[in-house]
Parts: sequence; C-alpha cells; structure tokens
Amino acid sequence: MQGIEWLESLLAGLLLTNGVPHFVKGVCGDRFPTPFAHPPGRGLSSPTLNVVWGLLNFLLGGWLAHVAELSQGGPSRWAFFAAGVVLLSLWSSWCFAQKHKES
Repeated sequence: MQGIEWLESLLAGLLLTNGVPHFVKGVCGDRFPTPFAHPPGRGLSSPTLNVVWGLLNFLLGGWLAHVAELSQGGPSRWAFFAAGVVLLSLWSSWCFAQKHKES
C-alpha cells in the first residue's frame, strides 16, 4: 500500500460507522449526543442536527473511500476500512453501555 491510503481507509470506516446511529436516531425523531451538544458528546442534540451530522459523516466517509480507491484496493485497504468499522462499533457500544448505567 502506498502513501496514506491506509489512513484514508481507516477514517472512511470510522466516519461511515459514525454516521449510522446519528442518521437513524435523527430520522426516528430521537435526540442523540453530537459534538455540538452541551456538554459536547454527552448532551442531546435535536433529531434534525443528528440527520445532518449523520449525512455529513456519510459524505466525508464516502469521499475518503473514493480517495483511498477502496473499491480498487487490495485486502490491506479493506482490512484498514474494516478495522475502522470494528473499532468505532466496539468503542461506541462500550460508551453507550456506560452512559445507560449512569441513568
């Protein structure tokens, strides 16, 4: 793998994964934490802001997947993409499980 395609692939996986809960919560009309909430990442943002934030994550993640030439890349690019998906999925599940324990 040349250059920084590994980083672009990893970030694409992270961003595309991050877009899912924000978009889903937003279109369901639920409030959900975003970086724009007070306090950031812990307070709840509006459903509309979550839809916009989710779509922005999808847009940037898709653009990075394109830039990294993920569709034409070999197994190493897909491995870094998958690592981004797995890392953010596990981290998010742990963080939200802790949040629900606080409530």
